[in-house]
Amino acid sequence: MLQFLKGMFEKKPPEKVKPEFYPIVCPFCFSKFNPDAVVFRAAHHVEDDQDYALQEDEALNKYRGRFNLSPIDEIEAVIDPISIPDESKIYSGKVLVGVNDRYGRVTRKRLCPNCHNELPITSGKVASNIISIVGASQVGKSVYMTSLIHTLQHATASNFNAACIPLNAEISRRFRQNYEEPIFERGTMLEMTQKEEKQEPFIFQFVFKGEDVAPLTLVFFDVAGEIMTDRDLLDLYAAHIKNSSGILFMVDPLQIKTIRDRLLLNVGNQAGEFASRYDEPREVAITMFENFIGHQDKAKTDIPTAVVLTKSDMLQHLKEEDGEYIRSNSNVFRDVVHRQHLNMTEFENINGEIRRFLEKVDRPFKDALDVYFTDTAYFAVSALGSNPVDRKITGVVNPWRVDEPFVWLLYKLNYIEGREGGEGS
Repeated sequence: MLQFLKGMFEKKPPEKVKPEFYPIVCPFCFSKFNPDAVVFRAAHHVEDDQDYALQEDEALNKYRGRFNLSPIDEIEAVIDPISIPDESKIYSGKVLVGVNDRYGRVTRKRLCPNCHNELPITSGKVASNIISIVGASQVGKSVYMTSLIHTLQHATASNFNAACIPLNAEISRRFRQNYEEPIFERGTMLEMTQKEEKQEPFIFQFVFKGEDVAPLTLVFFDVAGEIMTDRDLLDLYAAHIKNSSGILFMVDPLQIKTIRDRLLLNVGNQAGEFASRYDEPREVAITMFENFIGHQDKAKTDIPTAVVLTKSDMLQHLKEEDGEYIRSNSNVFRDVVHRQHLNMTEFENINGEIRRFLEKVDRPFKDALDVYFTDTAYFAVSALGSNPVDRKITGVVNPWRVDEPFVWLLYKLNYIEGREGGEGS
């Protein structure tokens, strides 16, 4: 009897059975669908066949129009698998990955059924884990995105036996020329994104070298921050947030009146040009609630959300008497490198400190987060290491802790483990 009871308690939990397929979230329009709903781009065209002739793709051009991209006049036809006999369909497991058309030509170019953009090869075979970056105007989303991707490509990926790869060559070129080179090679700040500018998403995949691990997709819309407090505009991107697996929620210290007033008193405009108007962080949270959180079960979201205090280097300008907020020996001003796992000691230190900081300086915002989000953690990052002067970066760009929120999301999504102590610098 004792042996039987012992065996019961020692029995290992059953291993999770891998699903035959995963729902797909399109990384372009963020619609969600099952793999059998995909359509295909024909591998060739036949001029005298109306179904296979070059033609306008209305769905694709409608998507491109949203981002002020010129339409494509003619392109290979879209093939609906419904028109293809079952014996001419190609599967990988239970996932439809290709079709053999009526002319015997095989195409494996799977398209989103809604926007007709080509889907990543892994779609449907692994979970579509997408991380989105949100925040109000002038919180430094574009600069943070640039510094984060640069750090992921040059350091973090190596620390986790992975690679950070743009989804296609056009994204790689656009990111390098318009973002990475200005900051990291020329030391100049990016121009502020104008409200009327709408660019296609930047899509990068964090791909682990182990073949059995699904890639993580990082998606960033470089749009004006006003979109987060403009309900009509936010409707365009609600699906982006709703179907994300993780959120990076940017907060600028200058959005917080208590800190903004102290910094302006202490350093004036000498540390850089301060904006004349800032959206309160709580307004961003409320807008997110109105557009998608309020429609979830219990009017909350359980998407893991990293609340990221940007421009943390500016907190060094607080006077000694402001030590009740951030002390000179704070963890905020010390860089940390996570390798192979999330260093739980370092994470808990920064999470606790920034959580307490926000409770002191903006309790309404902190309370809103507690009401709307069930899974949050708090971080402080400096994308550049110093505040630009006259839109010029002085010295070498030296980011602090920029990848830490991303590493925490890797942990929350079960890509990596969390361990007490460990390597950090």
